[in-house]
Amino acid sequence: MRAVVYDAYGATPEVCEMAEPSCPADGVVVRVEATGVCRSDWHAWRGHDPVPLPMVPGHELAGHVVAVGGEVRRWQVGDRVTVPFVVGCGRCPVCSGGDAQVCPHQEQPGFTMPGSFAELVALPAADANLVALPEEVDMVSAAALGCRFATAYRALHAHGRVRADEWVAVHGCGGVGLSAVMVAAAAGARVVAVDVRADALELARRVGAEATLGADPDLGVTSEAVRDLTDGGAHVSLDAVGSRTTAEASVRSLRRRGRHVQAGLLLGADSSPVLPMDRVVAWELSLHGTHGMAAHEYPPMLAAVAEGILRPDLLVGRTVTLDEAPGALTSLGTDRSPAGITVVQP
Repeated sequence: MRAVVYDAYGATPEVCEMAEPSCPADGVVVRVEATGVCRSDWHAWRGHDPVPLPMVPGHELAGHVVAVGGEVRRWQVGDRVTVPFVVGCGRCPVCSGGDAQVCPHQEQPGFTMPGSFAELVALPAADANLVALPEEVDMVSAAALGCRFATAYRALHAHGRVRADEWVAVHGCGGVGLSAVMVAAAAGARVVAVDVRADALELARRVGAEATLGADPDLGVTSEAVRDLTDGGAHVSLDAVGSRTTAEASVRSLRRRGRHVQAGLLLGADSSPVLPMDRVVAWELSLHGTHGMAAHEYPPMLAAVAEGILRPDLLVGRTVTLDEAPGALTSLGTDRSPAGITVVQP
């Protein structure tokens, strides 16, 4: 099969011929029809989030099952499926409790095992992790769900507990942030989107933001502007970037008893941001981390997509071929990356 591979951090990924993956006894092999290009893939390629080398990137995927292991009971060849980016073991107490997204024995395509920038990908523990795709959900839209959209959905509904007419501040309008704007707006919330890029803010407006703010390098000005615009602060604020600046800005954007959700990865020098814990205590703020969404939580989100309430297709800025995938991945750290989600169709 053909797949994108990098063998050193920062080295140019290449499309190579490699052996087809073996089917795990408890897993499946999926023919990849579409896979998203995510900033998490870029972090791994740059070495910010170390992975085994060489590595096939890619963790947001949709496709058809082409092989089924002997221990699998729920799936068969031909099924249309997607999968969370965290593949839980399906056997430990954490998975049994419904929290596979934080399984201590988890696998992650593109990070701990070969990923989906390939024609085929093997996925273990299929009965616990695969998600059936409704016929109404096309493959490109489904590929946009697996990491960024599902993360935003659970961040706002499970952690942010978003309600109609509440203010939601979204810091960063990349894939996660734009997904959060759409999810919050669909829930009836009033959304203010913050970003440094005008094209990202324009897309945020198109998918549901009531107001937008150009991010200011002065942290205090950005959070103060959010509080002024929302008449005292957001009820829910989400950092969809993952930096010291945006994490602190998100917390400072909240009103009393507000909820901050950290969705952007905090890596390297940004891994331990200084947050205003005096305000957290005095205003009884809540701070939450979020790490994707387990397979059993997908049905309500997929139903909303099938009904047209949620439109992940509107977040897809472009589709590219497997041969174009290396350039799409490496450009994520530059101004050459277009707004919205890029999806590879192998």
